[in-house]
Amino acid sequence: MIKVAKLKVLDGHRLHATFSDGTMGEYHFSAALTETGPMIEPLRDPAYFARVFLEDGAPTWPNGYDMAPEWLHREIEAAGGLVRNAAA
Repeated sequence: MIKVAKLKVLDGHRLHATFSDGTMGEYHFSAALTETGPMIEPLRDPAYFARVFLEDGAPTWPNGYDMAPEWLHREIEAAGGLVRNAAA
């Protein structure tokens, strides 16, 4: 099971994730922010978005919104942004 081992918030609602399998990449969250609802709306605020933390290897926000690490891995890979970490 792939988990996010390290997470960094970048400007423009982007996340840089390092995964437990030694791969890493960036995910741009803009498409998800076009959705509506009480879980997504707070994430539009860059300060709130930056409050992301890892819970059991999943990016999670204080309101309980989270992203499945396997889904995030597939999305970054599908966009061609997944690379092997040279330090791994």
